[in-house]
Amino acid sequence: MATNIKFGTDGWRGVIAWDFTFENVRRVAQALADFINENAPAEEEGKTSKIFVGYDRRFMSDIFAADIAAIFRSNKLNVTLGECPVSTPVASCLTISKFWLAVMVTASHNPAQYNGIKIKLAGGSAPTRVTKEVEQLLDQNSILSLYGQKAEKKDLTDVYLKYVSSHVNMKKIAAMKGKVVMDYMYGAASGYLERLLAPARVIALRAQHDPTFNGIQPEPVEKNLAELKKTVLDKKAVLGIAFDGDGDRVALIDEKGTYLTPCVLAAVLLDYLIKNKRLKGNVVETYSMGYLLKRIARKHEMLFEEVGVGFKNVAERIFLDDVAFGVEESGGYAWKGSLPDRDGLMVALTFLEVMAVTGKKASELCAEVAAEYGASVYLRKDLPITKPMDKAAVVEKMRKKLPKKINGHKIAEIYTADGLKVILENDEWVLIRPSGTEPLLRVYAETATKKDTQAMLDFGAKLVAPYLK
Repeated sequence: MATNIKFGTDGWRGVIAWDFTFENVRRVAQALADFINENAPAEEEGKTSKIFVGYDRRFMSDIFAADIAAIFRSNKLNVTLGECPVSTPVASCLTISKFWLAVMVTASHNPAQYNGIKIKLAGGSAPTRVTKEVEQLLDQNSILSLYGQKAEKKDLTDVYLKYVSSHVNMKKIAAMKGKVVMDYMYGAASGYLERLLAPARVIALRAQHDPTFNGIQPEPVEKNLAELKKTVLDKKAVLGIAFDGDGDRVALIDEKGTYLTPCVLAAVLLDYLIKNKRLKGNVVETYSMGYLLKRIARKHEMLFEEVGVGFKNVAERIFLDDVAFGVEESGGYAWKGSLPDRDGLMVALTFLEVMAVTGKKASELCAEVAAEYGASVYLRKDLPITKPMDKAAVVEKMRKKLPKKINGHKIAEIYTADGLKVILENDEWVLIRPSGTEPLLRVYAETATKKDTQAMLDFGAKLVAPYLK
């Protein structure tokens, strides 16, 4: 029986040789080819219908990508295959003008045994309607032969680097003093920062190619960044930066070795873009984000909206509405004037621009945001899931067991659109939801102090514990 392939919050992922097999990759490739042939614009209409296939540094990503490109060729598609591993933002960038659609072979931040496929359109993640259509096309037609089909190969990384450098103030950044520590986590974006800054200013960590990621999970969350923190302090660097396995997610460490939570990082960026770039429009964040952006939007009279977890939900709002700034909890940020997709390098360079333009240290920028909009301590706890979970049923059971007060504060709002999110009268909150990419149940919380945030996490973990047994 064929594997049931489903696209999640950003692409389809599976364990290599278990469900991410050559057979299944070829099934997806043929379905994608059928989708492209039905939907791509005709060349005579003055629009490109070219397709790009890229891949990251994971085990056999290049071979999987070559198979996809060969099947596309058999289906009479105009396809270019990457000549070397690239970050996912490279593929997204190429769909702005040079290619109609891009396919990336990557499992992003997942452990080394995983691989996956992402679809990019118009600069960002393909919307749900596209991935649903691809799912429906699976096995509708026979897989055309890939033998003897070789796609043209090109290294198009410079197209992306030129795009990014043209959207930040590189002159100001170049004039800054101090070194930057860059943790590539063995990922596909390795070397990118040195190609835009003077190499002597960059202290690179975990830049070598290692498909096993040296046993770590290439996810830029605080628990994985001990070496980055230490190096920032030891080298007296002005900033620490970490990318995930495919370079679209990012995390920052300030000059004191402090991890900047996504809530604080997003607030610094949004505050700067509003005040210095006159950014206007709506602010969109996922349910797993915090209250700082809501307060910034309220102060500057901008519409604020929460959407389901997963950056593609933010991207869909960007395509449909006048969105000025969009963010998700797991290190994905986008705003007007940049890609409508996660882009770790763009975020890192923009934060360096904020430091260069204001003349302030990273810790000072965070302190200013806290002084103006309130303190934010944000934490996340991941709980393994060992059996299938009926998400809607569990959410309803937990909702019924909620007390009237948590941490001494009354419950103001309850959301069940994507897990169970409980917001208190003082804006503090806790969210419980299954991951869309891993067998985990995540508990998120945000308050003004670490003690209160930990108490909220403990409350959420206790509330869901009976359903994990």
